[in-house]
Amino acid sequence: MIDRSRPQVIFLDAVGTLFGVRGSVGQVYGNLAQQFGVTVNPAILDRTFVESFRGAPAMAFPGVSPAEVPEREYAWWWAIAAQTFQQAGAYSQFPDFEAFFTVLYDHFTTAAPWFVYPDIYETLSHWQQQNIQLGIISNFDSRLHTVLTTLHLSEYFSSVTISTEVGAAKPNTKIFETALDKHECAPNAAWHIGDSLREDYEGAKAAGLRSILLKRDATPISQTPAR
Repeated sequence: MIDRSRPQVIFLDAVGTLFGVRGSVGQVYGNLAQQFGVTVNPAILDRTFVESFRGAPAMAFPGVSPAEVPEREYAWWWAIAAQTFQQAGAYSQFPDFEAFFTVLYDHFTTAAPWFVYPDIYETLSHWQQQNIQLGIISNFDSRLHTVLTTLHLSEYFSSVTISTEVGAAKPNTKIFETALDKHECAPNAAWHIGDSLREDYEGAKAAGLRSILLKRDATPISQTPAR
């Protein structure tokens, strides 16, 4: 019998669960755009980003070789950023949008745009002391590895499972099964904690894990690493 009160593994989502965007995506986009001589209302960028992000296909590239994944990730976020500024009526103001986007994309591998939720370090340390394995399951991209190191979170996790590397995004059960395999863990011996009802709670539940929905105050847009 599995002791449901003490899991073998606890998986967590990344953005909106472990850490979030400082301010808002629109503010970050707008601040960096100003460096290129483009001024846009952050509230408008927030709205057009949400529309662009929600209309995008899942960030997963089944059948693509690992060597091609970074290029696909870059192109995926380039399309969302371009649409965000196009819908805001500002895309044509950029003398070189590609140069701007390169800076924007790289910016989110640094600590500057992120904050770690105040309960996280203590909670992760507590689970580690109980000898519970910890993993991440995220619809982020491969920049997550750098972000986790930058935010001093990587030391807590023995596995990181990312949609672009698996070829399937939450709520697809494949990404949960892949994460479980890394720990040789049965679904009913694992928990998954995340902030998205559909992607985290319903996805993990369908895969047989104990599913816990986390509600943050002012939680950033679910699963968005704000490119």
